[in-house]
Amino acid sequence: MSVTKGNMLVRSLSTSAAASQLVKAPVQVFGLEGRYASALYSAATKNKTLDAVEKELSQFQQSIKTDAKLKEFIVNPTLKRNLKADALRQVATQAKLSPTTSNLLGLMAENGRLDKLEAVINAFKIMMSAHRGEVTCEVVTAKPLDQTQRQNLEAALKKFLKANETLQLTAKVDPSLMGGMVVSIGDKYVDMSVASKVKKYTELISTAV
Repeated sequence: MSVTKGNMLVRSLSTSAAASQLVKAPVQVFGLEGRYASALYSAATKNKTLDAVEKELSQFQQSIKTDAKLKEFIVNPTLKRNLKADALRQVATQAKLSPTTSNLLGLMAENGRLDKLEAVINAFKIMMSAHRGEVTCEVVTAKPLDQTQRQNLEAALKKFLKANETLQLTAKVDPSLMGGMVVSIGDKYVDMSVASKVKKYTELISTAV
């Protein structure tokens, strides 16, 4: 995204007069959704509404999943863009959404990009996770980890975090691993045997980070 285009998006989303410069997102997300999410992050930062916007968009995303009429309205390509924009801004007003969230919905409607709304919301969530210093880690094992194994793995992983980072660990089971374990830390992966002792976790993980 060029600086000029980025600033135009920020000005469109921001309710602040000082919306001329981009506030860089903590992590880059590529594609159209990344451009909108980055501009939203910048605008929400300037308006001091980051947490509010994240909460509102998460609730709106859930509404899309549970409200068939709302989903049909958003994806329907036959409705005029300006009508969609007006309707969404009215919904935002009734729901008392922040101006930044309202502006995003209206802007994406006007640009005919509502089909990318969920992708933009997900991209914004990724940026907010990085903003909070959360490091996502997923462990996949052939059998469920018991409480002791999970605690020891978390302890080993936390040694690689910075002081301002927190671990977000999720565990999944895949019997096809044939007794193995796969740990992903961001975009880093490491295979290890469940039979390996817990004291080996740190050594194995450190070679993959």
